[in-house]
Amino acid sequence: MTDQVSSPRGVERIISGQAVMDGAGVKINRVLTQPLQRRLDPFLMLDNFGSDQANDYIAGFPSHPHRGFETVTYMLEGRMRHKDSAGNEGLLTNGGVQWMTAGRGVIHSEMPEQEAGVMEGFQLWLNLPAKDKMRAPWYRDFNGADVPAFTTAEGVDVKVIAGSSHGVAGAVQREVTEPIYLDIHLPAGASFSQALPEGHNAFIFTYRGEVNVGDKAVASGRMAILANTQGADGVTVHAEQASRLILVAGQPLNEPIAQYGPFVMNTQAEIFAAVEDFRAGKLGEEAHV
Repeated sequence: MTDQVSSPRGVERIISGQAVMDGAGVKINRVLTQPLQRRLDPFLMLDNFGSDQANDYIAGFPSHPHRGFETVTYMLEGRMRHKDSAGNEGLLTNGGVQWMTAGRGVIHSEMPEQEAGVMEGFQLWLNLPAKDKMRAPWYRDFNGADVPAFTTAEGVDVKVIAGSSHGVAGAVQREVTEPIYLDIHLPAGASFSQALPEGHNAFIFTYRGEVNVGDKAVASGRMAILANTQGADGVTVHAEQASRLILVAGQPLNEPIAQYGPFVMNTQAEIFAAVEDFRAGKLGEEAHV
């Protein structure tokens, strides 16, 4: 089964991202920043981290809280140990994914379990609908081999982290936001098409080589926001050189966004409540694994 795309989306604009430091001093390219949250609803943030210099990542992300959204950590290369306030623990390694629903609150840490070599990957923040923001926390770790994957006739390798592609269901499905999250490896000269619901906001991020969407080139380290063109039914990417990218799409929530650091709610009152709960030690309850 293939995803037939007869009217592909074009590129609305290309984003370079911002160099930031997060956690205890980890160097990050923040690709999806706060000013883009409305345009790319339901996605709140995309961080791309990657370095072979241990000083860029070794300090990691000590214990910190979250409430009101989901985090999706995708490890391209490296070893990262996750721990949370309930004693849950997991190790993310090459190709692995951790999907965490913070819900009403979880406190966790993400610390490198290596002192040398490359650490590279992504963290995507996916908003929760208002009705689910105070649900019980949940998370699941997927080893690289556990993430569904397929190869097209043109030799394109695709990992399906969320949603579905060419008849292959991804590791995680979500009803309201209906996210699609693909990691796509194109050999030189290959093309790949993915059907997308017309209402979904969507973007690609190239992390190796360069791909073309229509007549627009999207170089490595760049995000292309895909136009919400009426009648468009998907996207087609082509690579003259061997290239890799992620494709992310989701159904917008069209709800108010109130954010204070690691808390994302719908109103300022809910943010104040989150801060108070954190200060009172009420935010780190057990997450269901």
